[in-house]
Amino acid sequence: MMKHWIQAARLRTLPLSLSGIILGGCLAHKNQVFDIWIFVLSVLTTIGFQVLSNFANDYGDGVKGTDNENRIGPKRALQSGVITAKQMLRGIYITIVFTLILALVLIYVSFGVEDFGYSVLFFFLGIASIAAAIKYTMGNKAYGYSGLGDVFVFLFFGLLSVVGSLFLYTKSIESITFLPAFSVGFLSAAVLNLNNMRDRASDILSSKNTLVVKLGEGKSKQYHYSLLILAFISSLVYVISDYRSAFQFLFLIAFIPIAMHFIRVTKNTEVIKLDPELKLVALSTFLYAILFGIGQFL
Repeated sequence: MMKHWIQAARLRTLPLSLSGIILGGCLAHKNQVFDIWIFVLSVLTTIGFQVLSNFANDYGDGVKGTDNENRIGPKRALQSGVITAKQMLRGIYITIVFTLILALVLIYVSFGVEDFGYSVLFFFLGIASIAAAIKYTMGNKAYGYSGLGDVFVFLFFGLLSVVGSLFLYTKSIESITFLPAFSVGFLSAAVLNLNNMRDRASDILSSKNTLVVKLGEGKSKQYHYSLLILAFISSLVYVISDYRSAFQFLFLIAFIPIAMHFIRVTKNTEVIKLDPELKLVALSTFLYAILFGIGQFL
C-alpha cells in the first residue's frame, strides 16, 4: 500500500515545485541574509503543498471520471483502483494538517513574534496555497476545469515561490526579483500547458475546459512558444540590469534543452510524443534555478 501512496504523491513533480524555492534561497544568499532553517522549512512546506496538490488532482479527476481509458499519461491511483476515493480523501486531510504545521513553524522561524503583521499575511498565503491545491480539480467549481490553471501555476510556482520565499529572508521586496520569478512562472505554466496539450482530446470528452481546450491546437502551440520565450527574456533582462560577472549567464545552459524542446513541439503531430517533453521542461526548469543561483554566487 505504501508504494501506491508514493506513486500517488508523484515525487517526479517535486523538482519543478522546488525550483522557485531554490531560486529564492540563492537570491537571499546574494543579499547575505540566507538562513538554513528557513530554506529547509521552505523546502519541506513546498513538498507538502505539492503532494497535497497531487493527491487532490488524483481525487478530483478520478471522481469526475476525467481519468479514464482515453487519458494518455500514466494511470493514477483512483483510476487504477489501488487507492479508493475515501482513502484518498483521508490522505488529503492528513497532508493538509502536516503541511499547515510546517507552514506555521516556517512563519515563526522567519518572523518570530516581532513581525506579527507579516506572520498573519503569510498564514493567509498558506491557507490560499492549500485552497489552490485542492480546488484545482476538486469540487463543482474547480478552476482547472475552467481554464484558470495556468494563472494559478504562474502565481504560486513563480511569483509566490520566488518572491515570497525571498521575503521570508529579507522582509522586503525588490522589484527586480520579479524577473526571475516570471521565468520560473512561465516555465511552470509551460509544463502545465504541455500536459493539457497531451490530454486535449480526453479533456474535451470529459468537459474539462483547460486553456488548451479553449484555444485549440494551433493557438496552444503559439501560447507555448510565448511562455518559453518570455521565460528567456525575463532572465536575460535581470542579468543585464544587474550585471556583475559573466558567470551570471550560466542559466543559458538550461535553455539549450528548452530550445531543442521548442523545435520538437513545432514539428509535433502526435500528442503522445509530448509526454516525455513534460519531464524535460520540468527538469530544465530545475536546472535553470540551480544555474541561475550558482551564477549569483560566482
